[in-house]
Amino acid sequence: MQRTLILLIVAVALNAAAAAATGGNDLLPPQVAFRLSAQMAKGDEILVRYDVAPGYYLYRSKLKFSVESPAVSLGTPRTPKGSVLDDEFFGRVEIYRADVVIHIPVKLPAGAQSFTLVARSQGCADAGVCYTPLQQRIVVGPGMGERVPETPPGDGRSLIDSLGGDTAPKR
Repeated sequence: MQRTLILLIVAVALNAAAAAATGGNDLLPPQVAFRLSAQMAKGDEILVRYDVAPGYYLYRSKLKFSVESPAVSLGTPRTPKGSVLDDEFFGRVEIYRADVVIHIPVKLPAGAQSFTLVARSQGCADAGVCYTPLQQRIVVGPGMGERVPETPPGDGRSLIDSLGGDTAPKR
């Protein structure tokens, strides 16, 4: 009986700590939790930056990049080493917390000034909620790096939200 009471108290305390860390059920929209920017560097490389909000993390293995123009080609992204996490869904994985910068070689056709980069990612909140895969578009060129508003096919809703749950991020 005493052991059960102690376990119940610990469970309530952990749940309260998780709720306090996220402001209750007020999870950030994925575009805010995983803020994306990109810029050209040295003319043959893109620097892609994710600013990851406190209490959130991105999966290293879920980062994928492509371009919309067949005339532009990307090389293999160079991602920094991440922190190791024993994830209940994906097993032992590398994640990024805080900020991460990815270097991607790029070949532009002669005369090209800008192109649209498609960035795919997936991340979670420490509160135990993971988002569906997120697709973001960003125009990259000299002095550019603005997000394009469209985000299909993954709209970035949490898994609970996409299943019709009631603990989804408030909009």
